Amino acid sequence: MEQLVTSPDNSTTARSRTSHQLLQPPEQDATAAPRRGRRTRRALALTALLAAGALTLSACGGSAEAGSGDGKNGQAGADAAAAKDASDAKITVSSKDGATDASINATGVKVTGGKLTEVKLTVADSGAPVEGAISGDGTSWKPGVQLERGTKYKLVANAKDAKGRPATENATFSTVSSDHSFIGNYTPDDGKTVGVGMPVSFNFDKVITNKKDVQSHITVTSDSGQEVVGHWFGAQRLDFRPEEYWKANSKVTMKIDLDGVQGGDGITGVQSKTVTFTIGRSQVSTVDMNTQTMTVKRNGSVLKSVPISGGSPDHPTYNGQMVISEKFTQTRMDGSTVGFGGEYDIKDVPHAMRLSSSGTFIHGNYWGSPSIFGNSGTSHGCVGLRDAKGGGGDTPGKWFFNESLIGDVVIVKNSHDKTVQPDNGLNGWNLSWSQWKAGSAV
Repeated sequence: MEQLVTSPDNSTTARSRTSHQLLQPPEQDATAAPRRGRRTRRALALTALLAAGALTLSACGGSAEAGSGDGKNGQAGADAAAAKDASDAKITVSSKDGATDASINATGVKVTGGKLTEVKLTVADSGAPVEGAISGDGTSWKPGVQLERGTKYKLVANAKDAKGRPATENATFSTVSSDHSFIGNYTPDDGKTVGVGMPVSFNFDKVITNKKDVQSHITVTSDSGQEVVGHWFGAQRLDFRPEEYWKANSKVTMKIDLDGVQGGDGITGVQSKTVTFTIGRSQVSTVDMNTQTMTVKRNGSVLKSVPISGGSPDHPTYNGQMVISEKFTQTRMDGSTVGFGGEYDIKDVPHAMRLSSSGTFIHGNYWGSPSIFGNSGTSHGCVGLRDAKGGGGDTPGKWFFNESLIGDVVIVKNSHDKTVQPDNGLNGWNLSWSQWKAGSAV
C-alpha cells in the first residue's frame, strides 16, 4: 500500500513511498539535498500521521468514516437510530420539574402508549416515602395522601410499552408555601349528621380580597332544592345557608374547588374536595326568660318542656337564634376567659353545649339550688339545666344533651339583653334573608 506524503516546506511536491520505505529509508543520494533536511521532513511527516491517528482514536461516536466522514452526522445517525427504537410509553407528571408552586392536591402521573410499572414519590430532604397507587389499568398514579405545603418532593416514574421497552420520567418540585397559599377551615365535616340550623362556615387563614372568585369556587347545594347563598363576615369568614332552616333529612353537598384560585395578592388556594353531610330530624328549642322554661320541639311537635335558669339581671342572656356548635360531656368554665375576672371557675361543668363564640352555653348545673330552675335567672349569661356532679343520673341536663345534635337551634326570647351578633358563633339566622344576600360577593 502506498501513502502520499506532502513535505511541509513544499506543499506542491509529493513523493510516493511504500510503508516499508517509511520505516527503511533509502541510502542518501550524493546529488540529493543534505541528509539533515531529509530527516527533518520525514520527522514532520511522521508527526502529522501520528496526530491524525490520535484524532481518529479520540473521536466521540466511533469511526470518523461514519456518515460520509462527518463526525457530527455520525452522531446524528446514532441518535436517530436510538429514537427509532425508543419506547412508545410517554409519561407526564402534573407537577413540572423545578416548579416551586406545585399543587398539594393535583400531583399525579399519567402515561400514554404503555403502562406504569413503578412510581416513587419521596420527601426530598428526608427521603420519606409518600404512599400512592397505580390505577387498575396502569395508566395513572396518585398519592394516597394530601401533600404538605412548602415541601420539596422527588418523583421517579417508570413505564413500559407493549413491546416491553422502558421509559422513565423524573421530576423534583416544591409545593406552594404557606406564605403564598390559603386554606379554609370549614364546618361541618364530611359524613356528619347535623341539626337544621347548621350553616356551612369557612374560616380562612389569610385575608381574602378577591372574594368573588373565592366564593364562586365554593358551591353548596341541597337535594331539598333550597336556594343556598354565601355571606361574608369580614375578610376571612364565609358562611352559607338557605333562607329558612334546612329541610329535615335532606342531603347537603359542598364542592370546594379552590386549588389555584387567587385569593389576594400573592396567595392561591390549595383545596379541592367534595363534602357531603346529612340534616337530621328538626329540633328547635325556645327558651323564654319570662317563664324560665325551655320548650323543645321535634319535627314541629312539643317533645318536652324543661325548667331552666338563665342569665341574672346583671348578666342577662343574649336574645336571638343560636346554633349549637360544640358539645362537651364535661368542661371547665373560667370567668376570666370571657371578661368576668375571677367571679367563677368551675372545672367540671357537665353536659355543656356552646351557643356563641363569646362564651354562651346551655349546660348542666349541679351547684345551684333545685329551686332556681323554672323560677329565677342566676347565671352569667348561660342557660342552665338541673344536673348532677359528674353528669350521672337521670337529669334534665343529661336528657337534653343526649337529645341534641350539633346544628340544633336554641332560640332565646324575652331577655333584657340585646340580640346576639350574627357572627358570634354560627348565628347568621339573626339576619333577614335580604340582609344575608347583601353580604354575598357573587
